[in-house]
Amino acid sequence: MAHEALIESAGYRARLAADREDVARSLALRARVFRGDPEAADEDRFDARCRHLIVEDKATGAVVASCRLLGIDDGGGIGESYSAQFYALDGLADQSGRMLEVGRFCVAPEARGPDVLRLAWGALTRIVAEEQVQMLFGCSSFAGTEPEAYLDVFALLGARHVAPPRWLPRIKAPDVFRFCQRPRLAPDLKRAVKAMPPLLRTYLLMGGFVSDHAVIDRDLGTLHVFTGLEVGRVPEGRQRALRGLVGA
Repeated sequence: MAHEALIESAGYRARLAADREDVARSLALRARVFRGDPEAADEDRFDARCRHLIVEDKATGAVVASCRLLGIDDGGGIGESYSAQFYALDGLADQSGRMLEVGRFCVAPEARGPDVLRLAWGALTRIVAEEQVQMLFGCSSFAGTEPEAYLDVFALLGARHVAPPRWLPRIKAPDVFRFCQRPRLAPDLKRAVKAMPPLLRTYLLMGGFVSDHAVIDRDLGTLHVFTGLEVGRVPEGRQRALRGLVGA
């Protein structure tokens, strides 16, 4: 049962990791993407608590995308999430519905195309529906630690996508880029969309929100913003497209 695909296409299948070998392959892809070395260590205390979603190439069996999933019964448990290490999430603590943290989302460089990303989101859609998840959240990462490379993206986030005040994550990490405190500049939309990480772009297309600052993560060599998505507010057109992926 654990090997059963959640969703598949002609070339790929998405499923939950069935055993330690599957998890090891997911960790190797993470190490390759986030640390530049598939032999590097990229395992932490959260991995044992999470399920691991993998997307495989059906022809070769290679893992081409993966993420880890931490289910939380309600907002009262959000302080135990990975994201809570970096963001003060008190504003989300009173959420009554089930939540799902999506972490370490990564795609192999040779597989970065719309098909793999759509398949991963199709699998997440099935999990969200079956488990009645009401909010998705996590950290959306940018390559590198220099905010200047993404000023158009941050200008766009600050202008259109910051969380409502009642949910706004507060600063907790020691090293942050407060993009909402910078002078408000009109972003170049083409540059912003091109530089935006695909995962973050997908969240925003579905109505997601972000923190008002980015965390500079020296360990992983990334910048990231807290990203949340209230499932019930996903536009109906997007819901239909995602349901179509899983045949619902």
